[in-house]
This record gives sequence, structure tokens and C-alpha cells, in this order.
Amino acid sequence: MRVRAIAVGAACLLLVGCGKRQEPRTLTVLCGGSFRPPMEALEKVFEQQWDIELELSIGQSEDLLPMVKIGKEGDIFVTHDPYMDYTEEAGALLEGVRVGYVAPVLVVRKGNPAEVKSIEDLARPGVKVALPNPEYSTCGEMLFKLLEKKGIKDAVEQNAGGAIFRSHSETGNAIKIGECEAGVMWNGTAHTFRDSLDVVPTPYEYDETIRVLVMGLSYTQNEALVKQFLEFVKAEGPPVFAEHGYTK
Repeated sequence: MRVRAIAVGAACLLLVGCGKRQEPRTLTVLCGGSFRPPMEALEKVFEQQWDIELELSIGQSEDLLPMVKIGKEGDIFVTHDPYMDYTEEAGALLEGVRVGYVAPVLVVRKGNPAEVKSIEDLARPGVKVALPNPEYSTCGEMLFKLLEKKGIKDAVEQNAGGAIFRSHSETGNAIKIGECEAGVMWNGTAHTFRDSLDVVPTPYEYDETIRVLVMGLSYTQNEALVKQFLEFVKAEGPPVFAEHGYTK
């Protein structure tokens, strides 16, 4: 990385003034894998505006959380609910900023040949449906609760047949190649399939709201820089995450 590359050669410059060490100019960002594209977009803008480098460490939120709990790594944690609660319970939360929402969206094959316009249309006879598995996916759990509430769960499951997938990429690919005509997946993942799938706008009817969060970590050695980044994210984060589909 740029800052690390010059650190050794400029070691003699680390002491300035009355023997004070210069503040480090690198922040390590623990980033949930789904949020890599919008964070990389923010990274470019931030580094252009400030002489501070962001170093993204990508992983699943459940794998990053243990490092946060023991204060082992990172200055920033980018994740979603309920991980801010877990971070706060561990005494590791400095401040959190909401930048978007993770939400289930109704998706159809490009051009919507099956004319699916609502969640209820997933129960129409003959519509081939791809669904997230509620045993492995929060999205699937939220969806199946809604289908149950609407009284159409059995009909939608019948239309899905075996097309109930553990990963959203499987759902997207099943619709993309024409095995299925419609389905439900996370909004951010749907954005990555935008060349082959369309998102059908529908009312938000789910019981839960899941926020995307950028959190400063209390054990950071770079608190002033972290707060500077969080102020940047408050202004720039929501529109960038919205561009990548993270709205509800």
C-alpha cells in the first residue's frame, strides 16, 4: 500500500516537533464481503480528498466479529444489523453511521416476460420461482414469514420446486439462465445482476429493517482519523450505497 511503502524510507521523519510521533495515516477497514463495491467507491473518493489510506480487509461479518470482540484488528467495521449490537456489547463501539439498508427485493428475468408485478404473483400457477432458503438466509426467513402472513407460502413453494437456494448468487443465476422467471434476493446482490435481472418495485412489507452500518471501533489507535472518516461517510455514504442497491 502507498503509505506503508514510504514508511520505512521515511522512518527518520516519524519524530517531529517536541519528540512527538506523527499520527498514522492508514485506517484498516474490516468489511463484510457484500459491501465491498460501495466501500471501494468511497475509498477512492476519500483518498483523493484526504491524505489517509484505507486498507480494506474483506470477510464475512460472522468471521470478522471475533477479531472485533478481542480488539485484535481494524479501525472501522462495515457490516449490518445486528452486528452493531454485538460490537457495543463487546465494548468495541466508538460510533456507528447508517449508510443504507439490506432488504429483500422481487427480481425477474430481464424484460419481465412472466409479467410478475407483486409478491402475490409468485403464487400464480405456472410461474417458475427461485427463493432464498430460510434455513440459511435471513432474507429467506424474512420472505417466508411474509408469504405465511399473506397465506401464499405453500403455493409459492410449489412454484419453486427445488429452486430454494442457500446463496443469492444461485437464485440470480437460476433466473439469469432462464430456469426460473422470478424470485427474491438481497437488494445489493440484485444490483450485481442488473445486466440480466430487473428489480420490481414493491411496498416494503417485512417486519424487520436491517441497516448497513459503518462503525468506528473504540480500541483504534487512530481515533481522530476514524472520526474524520465517519464524518465523511455521513455525507457521502448513503448516496453511494443507494447507487449499489442498498435501499428499501
